[in-house]
Amino acid sequence: MLHFERWKITLIVLLCVAGLAYSAPNFVPRDSLEGIPGWLPNQQINLGLDLRGGSYMLLEVDTSSLIQDRLQSLVNDVRAALRSERVLYTGLGIRNSEVTVRITQPDDVQKARGAIEGVGTTVAGNVFSAVPERDIAVSVNGQNITVVLTEPAIVARTQSAVQQSIEIVRRRIDELGTTEPVIQQQGASRILVQVPGLDDPQRLKQLLGQTAKMNFRLVSNAMSGEQALATRTVPTGTEILFMAEAPNVPVLVERRIMVGGDRLVDAQPAFDQQSGAPVVNFRFDSTGGRQFGEVTRNSVGRPFAIVLDDKVISAPVIREPIMGGSGQISGNFTVQAANDLAILLRAGALPAPLNVLEERTVGPGLGADSIAAGEIAAVIGGVAVVAFMIASYGFFGVLAVVALTLNMAMIFAVLSVLQATLTLPGIAGIVLTIGMAVDANVLIYERIREELASGKSPVPAIEAGYNKALSSILDANITTLISAAILFQMGSGPVRGFAVTLGVGIITSVFTAYTVNRLMLSVWIRRRRPKTIYL
Repeated sequence: MLHFERWKITLIVLLCVAGLAYSAPNFVPRDSLEGIPGWLPNQQINLGLDLRGGSYMLLEVDTSSLIQDRLQSLVNDVRAALRSERVLYTGLGIRNSEVTVRITQPDDVQKARGAIEGVGTTVAGNVFSAVPERDIAVSVNGQNITVVLTEPAIVARTQSAVQQSIEIVRRRIDELGTTEPVIQQQGASRILVQVPGLDDPQRLKQLLGQTAKMNFRLVSNAMSGEQALATRTVPTGTEILFMAEAPNVPVLVERRIMVGGDRLVDAQPAFDQQSGAPVVNFRFDSTGGRQFGEVTRNSVGRPFAIVLDDKVISAPVIREPIMGGSGQISGNFTVQAANDLAILLRAGALPAPLNVLEERTVGPGLGADSIAAGEIAAVIGGVAVVAFMIASYGFFGVLAVVALTLNMAMIFAVLSVLQATLTLPGIAGIVLTIGMAVDANVLIYERIREELASGKSPVPAIEAGYNKALSSILDANITTLISAAILFQMGSGPVRGFAVTLGVGIITSVFTAYTVNRLMLSVWIRRRRPKTIYL
C-alpha cells in the first residue's frame, strides 16, 4: 500500500508541480502577466459579476410585435388563398388584433372560409395535452370573416422567439470578447443578461436593443422624400423612411425588398480605401449575391437604400453592376459604430424587439468587500485548521497541511485552465471541499490510530488505516460528486459555478488527501524507518 512505482511517483509529482505553476498567475497582478510568453501559465480565474462587477440587464420579448408580424403574414396568406379560389372580397386588413375580410358574394362565404382555414398550421398542445392544435380560429358573421390567433399559437411563437433571441443575444455578446456571460430565460418572455467585466451598459443596451432586420431596397424615383412628406402623398408600393444619421431627412423607398438581410453570410468592420472612414464590408451567400448582382445591373444610376430596422443607413447611387456578391456600407460611422453594426449583422436579426425592463451596472465594490472578507475568513480558517491538525496529529498533521495546500493550488489551477467563472457561491464550493479534504485526513489518521492501538507496527498500521478509510472517503465524495453533476446539469449561473468548484474540489481533495499524502508518508517511512510512531 505504501509502495509506489517510479512512474506513479513521477506522475504525482508532475501533477503537483503543474498545479502550483498554473495557480501561480492568480497571485500576481494582471498587468504583470502581459509580458509572460504564451507557453508559460498566464491565465487567471475569471471573476463573476458579484465579484468583478459588470452589466446587468433584464429584457422582455415584445410579444405584440410578434403577433402583429403573424397577423400581417396571415393577411398575405388570406389574400393568396382567396385569389387562388377566385373569391371576390373587400376590406381585407388587421383590426383589433384580428384579420377581417368581407366576401362580396354571399354564395362564396363557405368556399372562402374553407380556403382561409387552409392557411392555418398546427402547433403543439398545452401542458395538459399533447394533441396539436390549430394556430388560427376562423369565424363567420354574415359575409364577414374574422381570423384570430389561438392562445396555443401565441404561446408557441413566444417560446420560439425567446429561445431564438437567447441564441442571438449570446452571439452578439460573445462578439464583444467577454467571458462567461450569464444569459438565461426568466418567466415566459423575459431574458436575464449578466456580463461580468463590461462597464459600459449603454453599449450593451444599444447592441441588444436593435432588432437588426436588414434589407436592401431601391429608392423610389417617383418623387423625393421631401416632396412625399410635404404633399402627404405616398405612391403605391412605397413608404417614407428616415435616415439613421439624420432623423429629419425622409427617403421614399420601395416596399419591395430586393435582397433580404438573411442572405448575409459575413460582415466585417473596415476602412474605406479612399476616404479612410470606417465602413462595414459585407458578403452575401450565392442566392443573395445573384439577387444583388441582378438588382445592381438593372438599376444603374438609381440610389439603393440599405435599411436597418426601418431606418436608412445609407442610399448610395449604383454606379455599375456589383456582381461579386459583396458590398460596403458607409454612413459616417465611428470605429465602434462600424464594429457594432458588423456584430449585429453577423449575429443575425432578432425575431422581435427586446424591451429593456431593468438595467444597472454592478460595481466591483461588493465583490471587493466579499473578496476581502473571504481572505480574512480564509486566513482565520486556515490558521485554525493548521493548528488543529498539527496539535492533533503532530508530524502527520504537517503532511496533511501540505496536502491541503496542494489541493488549493490544484483547484485554482483547474479553474484557471478551464477559464471558469468564480462567483460567491463558487467560493462556498471551495470552502466546502476544503472541509471535506480535512475530514478525509482525519478519517485516515483515526483509522491508523486504531490500528496502532491494537498493537500493530507502524507500516502495517498505516497500510490498514488507508485501506479501511478508503471506502468511507469514496462513499462520501462520490455521492457529493453526483450531486454536483446534477446541480451543473440542472442549474444555471451561480448554481453552476458552485457545482463546478465543488466538483473540481472533490476530485483534487481526494487525490491530495489520499494519494499525495500517502506518497509523502511513504517517502518518510522509507527514509526514517521508524520503529514506533506517535499519532
